[in-house]
Amino acid sequence: MEQQNLTSTVTEFVLLGLTQSPEIQRCLFIIFFIVYLTTWVGNVTIIITVITEHQLHTPMYFLLANLAFLDVSDSSVTAPKLLLGLLSQHRAISFNECILQMFFFHFFAGAAILVFVLMAVDRYVAIYKPLRYLNIMNQGVCVGLVAGAWMGGLAHSIVQIGLVLQLPFCGPNVLDNFYCDVPQVIKLACTDTYLVELLMVTNSGMLVIIMFIILLISYTIILVKIKKHVTDGKRKALSTCGTQITVVCLQFIPSTFIYARPFRKFPMDKMASVFFTLITPMMNAMIYTLKNAEMKKAIRRLMRRILFSERKL
Repeated sequence: MEQQNLTSTVTEFVLLGLTQSPEIQRCLFIIFFIVYLTTWVGNVTIIITVITEHQLHTPMYFLLANLAFLDVSDSSVTAPKLLLGLLSQHRAISFNECILQMFFFHFFAGAAILVFVLMAVDRYVAIYKPLRYLNIMNQGVCVGLVAGAWMGGLAHSIVQIGLVLQLPFCGPNVLDNFYCDVPQVIKLACTDTYLVELLMVTNSGMLVIIMFIILLISYTIILVKIKKHVTDGKRKALSTCGTQITVVCLQFIPSTFIYARPFRKFPMDKMASVFFTLITPMMNAMIYTLKNAEMKKAIRRLMRRILFSERKL
């Protein structure tokens, strides 16, 4: 009964945000609103283009559309709260909202990490088994793999939230961040959190590091194969892999800094969080649309069809 009372003491958390200066807050609101809007426009454009363009009904673009959906979803978990906090001084978030924010953030982020792995697998099969590529990566296999990625993200998030919910929170309730995340929240628990921190680092940090190493090794093997054995379409294959490596680095380097270490406060934490939650989803969409010639052509065709239909009306 005593443990239950302690746990129910904290009903909300106060988010300190990025800055206390009203002038800087207004500037940041404009910047991050543009970033968030660009994230939506870019990723939704990718999703609509892949759905409507038959030339893009391939395993690679199916995975890309799923990644775009996860990016815009993950960004939407944190960005609206940040923008509202920059407009007002009321930055409180209820305990239940905080838990939900952490759940969906790790759910979408975990699924996105696994989709990155699937995209590497897709390129591996395309380069090493080109004649059997469409048979191996058929629609049923792709749907099953993506469903597995979503289930993996769900399992990862459940583990994270399950550990947090076992902790008693009786004060303080101030989070030095602009959104709820596991490393900061568990530090507010009214108990020794060493074991929980160790489990969190193992679950999040080791997962990120292992996946990052696997992806770097995989793309190195793919690039060696392209350089030595591929003649037709070499430039396109190198461009596609180069794009994916860039996006992988943008995703994994900040997340490694945040989660693959003991939960101590570092001066760069907020900057890494901003990059990880806001900048990376926007950059992913921009990189895939600006560096992918096939995607750019498909978007132009889509725009022409939209403009032509509007003129007919």
